[in-house]
Amino acid sequence: MLVLSRKKNESIVINNEITVVVVEIRGDKVRLGIEAPKEVPVHRREVFDAIKRNGDNGTHAPPADDDGNDCVKS
Repeated sequence: MLVLSRKKNESIVINNEITVVVVEIRGDKVRLGIEAPKEVPVHRREVFDAIKRNGDNGTHAPPADDDGNDCVKS
């Protein structure tokens, strides 16, 4: 596992097509913004695990996050 330190508004790039940005740091929570091609599925771990358990192919919209925001790419 690669471990990186980033500050607010700093980012990392994965495979020239996925960018992960630290949007906000509040206490022990970090909000990340992820820019990826539409064909690349991006899920929170618990959603990914539920998709695998249910045999879903990832086409159903994931549930809202703790703040009530939809977890869908824009």
